[in-house]
Amino acid sequence: MSSNLFSVFRVGFPPGQQPFLHLEPADSRDGSRGSPALTYDDLSVATGRLANLLVDLGVRPGDRVATQVEKSPLALMLYLATARVGAVHLPLNPAYTAAEVRYFLEDAEPVLFVCDAAQQGVLAPLAAACGVAKVLGLRADGTGEIADLAARHAAEFADVPREPGDLAAILYTSGTTGRSKGAMLTHGNLLSNCQTLRDLWQFTQRDRLLHALPIFHTHGLFVATNVTLAAGASMDFMSRLDAAELVRRMPSATVLMGVPTFYTRLLAEPGFTREVAAGMRLFISGSAPLSAETHREFSARTGHAILERYGMTETNMNTSNPYAGKRVPGSVGLPLPGVGVRIADPETGRDLADEAPGTVGVIEVRGPNVFKGYWRNPEKTAAEFRPDGFFITGDLGYRDAAGYVFISGRARDLVISGGFNIYPAELENLLDAIPGVAESAVIGAPHPDLGEGVVAVVQARDARLDEATVLAVLSGQLARYKQPRRVVFVPELPRNTMGKVQKNRLREQFGGLFQTSV
Repeated sequence: MSSNLFSVFRVGFPPGQQPFLHLEPADSRDGSRGSPALTYDDLSVATGRLANLLVDLGVRPGDRVATQVEKSPLALMLYLATARVGAVHLPLNPAYTAAEVRYFLEDAEPVLFVCDAAQQGVLAPLAAACGVAKVLGLRADGTGEIADLAARHAAEFADVPREPGDLAAILYTSGTTGRSKGAMLTHGNLLSNCQTLRDLWQFTQRDRLLHALPIFHTHGLFVATNVTLAAGASMDFMSRLDAAELVRRMPSATVLMGVPTFYTRLLAEPGFTREVAAGMRLFISGSAPLSAETHREFSARTGHAILERYGMTETNMNTSNPYAGKRVPGSVGLPLPGVGVRIADPETGRDLADEAPGTVGVIEVRGPNVFKGYWRNPEKTAAEFRPDGFFITGDLGYRDAAGYVFISGRARDLVISGGFNIYPAELENLLDAIPGVAESAVIGAPHPDLGEGVVAVVQARDARLDEATVLAVLSGQLARYKQPRRVVFVPELPRNTMGKVQKNRLREQFGGLFQTSV
């Protein structure tokens, strides 16, 4: 049997006119007075037309199809059509500059590049210079050259058979410590992960997902979309995060997947009440740490405990708090079924399983979810895997006595001050609990005596909060070597599109704090 993503999904598609994408808010939970929707039949037709177009354009199994477009139903269909023809989907962040796009096109060598129609005049010559055979435009409203061409093609298409190890997508890492690397994800990687999450999170055809995530990232594309498809469920398709719109649509939905920013913004909405969330069965958070305070405040407001999980570009999802069971604030939960997770010594790779609970090490994972390697980078691939097949995530963390996993930060975010290891997450949890602190990020800055000095960067919700107050609160809670040498305040912490705080930017901004003083 073929392991082509779409072929496997289609076996479980609901019959008839079951909605797949709701494009406007519905008026009732049962959808009886609902608004426009694309059905599963529409999905098969649209992807079939696109698949026939791709073949006519010369796209063959294994070829790369790059996209840099705004979120739209057609952009989502293009991902699925690419899978149907056995090609490799390469989604790019619409915020990338032309110079950044050039790197990706040169590295991945796609045969087709679909870009924002408004940028086609700039990007088409660039793509041609990179050897891309064909460039097509697509607008955010789903119109454009590719839509016009697809409409002329037949809807019937026989999916190209794929094996579990065949590539389905390449997602480039964020590249905060150098050139982005292309993570190669197979049909088997994506299928195993979405089927596991479907079962673990108890998704069914009755579910309706609020989808406000971008679709160039693993969270919105492979978790949200693939799980929905694997369950034959539907989603309310939103072009972007709009907290007021989430509140408006929530009474007709059952699940929300988001980053922590979704939940902090919902809590800031006066109309977000327990009654609005009454019909929801699950709130999921990931892609960045969710503060324990947000977890508690959300639970108090709605009666729902947010389910936090942990994944990354290279591995899809690795752990999750249980659907039925204790969801621990600050923890990313337990290893997924079939996924091995261990805490290892960062230097030697020694498994720290016999150490006391709470011992911090590097998180390593192994399982059918783990990627095939980095595109055309065998040296980097070899360096990131242990001989026994475990992938070195670069995330630091620990397990408690019950086996729940906690993230302490990235290995590169580790602060070494005076020879002592300081884990930012420990300080950030304490900082976030201080009245008046909205959120915090802890970094290390070069220090003439200590090597690195701890800097607490604070986004305050109370303008009266000052450095002395913060330091006084922490002084009784932390060993002296862990305490911040400086506390600085910013209007807002810098974030990437998935809501992750960009500590590299903070290090650049505050790297000179200790150059003239100790």
